[in-house]
Amino acid sequence: MVTLSVVVPCFNEQEVLPETAKRLVSLLRALEKGGKAAFDSRIYFVDDGSHDRTWQLIEDFVAQGLPVVGVKLSRNRGHQNALMAGLFSAAGDVVVSVDADLQDDLGAIEQMLEKHREGVDVVYGVRRKRDSDTFFKRFTAESFYKLIAWMGAQTVFNHADYRLLSRRAVEALKEFREVNLFLRGVVPLIGFPSAVVEYDRKARFAGESKYPLRRMLGLCIDAITSFSVYPLRLITLMGFLVSAGSMGVTGWALWIALLSDRVVPGWASTVLPIYFLGGVQLLALGVIGEYVGKIYMEAKARPRFLIERITQAQGLAQRATAPAILERA
Repeated sequence: MVTLSVVVPCFNEQEVLPETAKRLVSLLRALEKGGKAAFDSRIYFVDDGSHDRTWQLIEDFVAQGLPVVGVKLSRNRGHQNALMAGLFSAAGDVVVSVDADLQDDLGAIEQMLEKHREGVDVVYGVRRKRDSDTFFKRFTAESFYKLIAWMGAQTVFNHADYRLLSRRAVEALKEFREVNLFLRGVVPLIGFPSAVVEYDRKARFAGESKYPLRRMLGLCIDAITSFSVYPLRLITLMGFLVSAGSMGVTGWALWIALLSDRVVPGWASTVLPIYFLGGVQLLALGVIGEYVGKIYMEAKARPRFLIERITQAQGLAQRATAPAILERA
């Protein structure tokens, strides 16, 4: 029988957190009663610098004696870092990560445990369909997966961060120390036996999405620049094409000037190439700058997160007991 830890990153989730805790506690008790999880299985709520009552609610869960461990980060570090903080703080033989919004079907955890018992270290929760998403959300998300796959990054299509990791997989994940995190691309690099569990994604239970368009675009840029040099190669190709085109236009201009009397003076032939080449240069500098920025962040090796406090019921064993835990990139 395995000890299960469920890691739930939270950022301003006061509206949905009571229901999330209720459903997860019920799930743990059902798994324990059915002999599929050990009695000391726990839920790890990671507060990613929330500004509402999220941390107060987590402390209330602990005070009520629920099988809950609260992990409070010193400041907001983003979903991926909060998830890593929970994974590295959680005890247990297997760790399942799930979002707090209740869109992911919690019933799939039992199927994940069955896959683990068959000898699998990583089980991906994959959305069977995205009917609960808007057309724009569905189109951009699926385009994102296709884009990063086209650029050579290994991911699981329609998989977010709902997954099971064995203890061996979690320990292996600690060896990946980059600051710019994209766990959907990092986890497949572990290479341990894996499987997929499909589920139907539901509408958000309450509150607002913490991934607006701005953050989705940021995640997309991080994913591409962290796992692919294809944009840099595109710049090289673009430079070659622009150079070839410029040579062609030069030859055409000489032919017109020397062999024809159809030369029409005008500003377009001068101004348009200048704007075009200027735009190409700025685009190239922007892409190169994005990669240089990533190198800069990695070279500083700043902590990915700082844990300010861990709260839990008395007598509950925990992996880290220090009041503040430093996790370095």
